[in-house]
Amino acid sequence: MTNTPPHHDLSGPPTAPPVILGPSIGTSLAVWEPQLPALARGHRVLRWDLPGHGGSPAAPLPSDGSATIDDLAALVLRLADDQGWERFAYAGISIGGAVGLHLAAHHPDRISRLSVVCSSARFGDPAVWRERAALVRAEGTEAMVASRPGTWFSHDFARTPVGAALIEDLRATDRAGYAACCDALAAYDMTADLEKITAPTLVVAGRDDPATPPSHARQIADTVPGASLLEVAGAAHLAGVERPEAVTGALLTHLNSPAPARDDGSRHAAGMAVRRAVLGDAHVDRAVGRTTPFTARFQDFITRYAWGEIWTGDGLDRRTRSCITLTALIAHGHDAELAMHIRAALTNGLTREEIGEVLLQSAIYCGVPAANSAFATAQRVFDDMDAERAEPHTDADADADAEADADIDSASHSGTEK
Repeated sequence: MTNTPPHHDLSGPPTAPPVILGPSIGTSLAVWEPQLPALARGHRVLRWDLPGHGGSPAAPLPSDGSATIDDLAALVLRLADDQGWERFAYAGISIGGAVGLHLAAHHPDRISRLSVVCSSARFGDPAVWRERAALVRAEGTEAMVASRPGTWFSHDFARTPVGAALIEDLRATDRAGYAACCDALAAYDMTADLEKITAPTLVVAGRDDPATPPSHARQIADTVPGASLLEVAGAAHLAGVERPEAVTGALLTHLNSPAPARDDGSRHAAGMAVRRAVLGDAHVDRAVGRTTPFTARFQDFITRYAWGEIWTGDGLDRRTRSCITLTALIAHGHDAELAMHIRAALTNGLTREEIGEVLLQSAIYCGVPAANSAFATAQRVFDDMDAERAEPHTDADADADAEADADIDSASHSGTEK
């Protein structure tokens, strides 16, 4: 094993909070491209290639079958040290997630936040990985190509340009590097160490993932203290590629969640940041601008408590909070607030189809008339958003929209816009 650092790529503002992204076996750092633009807006993002993958040489891992996840973790720490990062957030897919779990358990002082995507505390029978390592050493990674589309993707996603490019990354992977990663997975078992993890942790599972089924994610989330869990419908092992909106939204929520606030001033500041992230600056600016001496205490209350304590909590991700909020608003018939939070739900990573599922569920538990009204409200929101995208939006249009919003808000809660 050499001290050669793996191939890597840096994006985002140099002074922004750092986050390191680890790939899955058989892929390159390109597996994170769907998330990169959003993450790089507010973070210094370092993506790295596994040994023998992408632009990395196979040399950093031993070729005698003795490679371990600890070896890969050491490479990540080398990359962080080269950047001068004492602490950093980490997100990893599959074997990349295993590296993150190892780092969080054995180097807790280095990991500020952890995201584990389609990974496991133990990847099955070690003998299976030893057999795969032997197969790839003998026949190359072409031996894995036929089986990966059904593992990595659900349906026909492998036929898309993105899916096909990832399969080509697998073909180009060095056989020795791939096999050494298999050796590391064979020796890997974090089941007894999950309880040691103290970093705020997000666990993401693809509901159709045959390699690391949701039960693997639930084991991690149930054992790591305070961990959050997201199961992504319609996604297999590379959930972040197949369903990028859901995974990106969850990652942003987790990475951007402020530290728990301990005084009213810090709670208010944290609440205002989350409020703007969820509802948008324009909406919050209108609400603040219409504050009067009579409504000022209420504005402070919702910002400090609703947004500064509840929405900033690590116990649920923002997608889940949006689902709960939509249901509560439907149950009480708050259609104006519902329209606002449908837009917020899309910001938080829900798709229109998933919002429809929430509304349909509400028909059972909140009543058909309430759901009927909610579907009508959601359709108006979607139609408005489609129209906004299709037509140039002038300053006059913006003024008219603001006036319309103000009319709706004042009619629904007398100017106390949240």
